[in-house]
Amino acid sequence: MTTDSHMTTCKSRSGLTLVEAVLAMVILGMAAAGVLLPFARGASVQAEGLHRTLAATLADGLMERIVNTPFDEIVSTWDAHSEAEGQLRDASDTTFTDSMYARYSRGAECDEVYVPQQGGAAAPNFILATVRVYYRGEAIATINRLISE
Repeated sequence: MTTDSHMTTCKSRSGLTLVEAVLAMVILGMAAAGVLLPFARGASVQAEGLHRTLAATLADGLMERIVNTPFDEIVSTWDAHSEAEGQLRDASDTTFTDSMYARYSRGAECDEVYVPQQGGAAAPNFILATVRVYYRGEAIATINRLISE
């Protein structure tokens, strides 16, 4: 004969306690983070590379416009040139409408330069053109070019 108290103590336990379940979730979360974090970092590096590549292309496009301007008009046309975020213009002076250009801005500076071999009395025959492209206000691409007559 068995008593009720003997039956309740002899029953085997089935399932997990709350503490065991929480501990298992913490361990699983740490393992998942260890696997997913490198992928997230890789995605951000890829996005940064895309922004830098597009910025270099935008800088090159503006530099080509500067170089193709007649030499005696470069400084007056392009010095202190700036295009606000989302207001970038292509070679035909049309604003880029694609949303991928929305956070980019760019500017140009053009200064007349004397070289050591050139006398100070002669007119400068070199111009240093600098184009900077910004993404969300941070400079991410710069191109300098020395232009001669």
